[in-house]
Parts: sequence; structure tokens; C-alpha cells
Amino acid sequence: MGSRPARSRGALEREIIACLVASTRPMTPAEVRDELAGDLAYTTVMTTLSRLHAKNAIERVQQGRAYAYSLTGGAERARANVTAHQMVKLLDDGTDRAAVLARFVDDLEPDDEKLLTELLQRPSAAAPPAEPSAGRGRGRRAKS
Repeated sequence: MGSRPARSRGALEREIIACLVASTRPMTPAEVRDELAGDLAYTTVMTTLSRLHAKNAIERVQQGRAYAYSLTGGAERARANVTAHQMVKLLDDGTDRAAVLARFVDDLEPDDEKLLTELLQRPSAAAPPAEPSAGRGRGRRAKS
């Protein structure tokens, strides 16, 4: 048995997103596994698809006894959803939320700062109401 090189963090997610981008229809985990190079286990692909679904990067529909997966709004939106999910995880992992957000804001380009300010000031009709979690509010607070 030869050893295969380890994938970098997030590489399998990126490969699966690329696979779904190239597809003209939703794909089952078995179809995704067959499209990817290597000898991935079905359960590895299925778990990664489930995680991408939990991050709102992909959507799924029942197809027989399995799910078939497709991108939610294209590759860019899928990547944005994965990145947003990672940031939420960073904020929720018990670290200093203010420090994480301050570092993020400090690294923004001026145009991105302006965009972020505009996004924070506009009412978000598309976003569901925030649910508090363990004493911390999630999402934007209502303006008084």
C-alpha cells in the first residue's frame, strides 16, 4: 500500500465545489466520488458534502435513498458561504470576539470598509431574525 499525499485543509471541499460547478445537474455522493481523482471512501465524500450543506455552500434534494447535491447560487456564493461559516466559528469558539472583529476590520481595504459600513446600516429583509446563543446575540442588533 502506498501512501498518498495529504490534502491541505479545505482542499477536498474545494475539489467537491469544483466538481459540482462542472456538473449540469445535482450529483450523488457516489457520482462525486467517481469524478474525483484518488481512492476516497464514499463516507469521506458523504461527510464532506454534509458539512458543505451545513455551511449553506450547497443544497441537496432527495434522490432515491440518497441525496443529490448542487451549488447554492454558484461557485462564488458557495465559497463566500464557507468563508462566512469559518468566521462565525472563529467568533463562537470562545476567543475574544472584539479582538477577532477588530483584526478583521483592521485588514480591510478602504472600499471594503465602506461596503461593510453600508451593509451594516441597511435593513436586512432577507436575513432571518437573530437568535441569541448563550447570552451572546448573533447577527446585527436592532437599532433604537
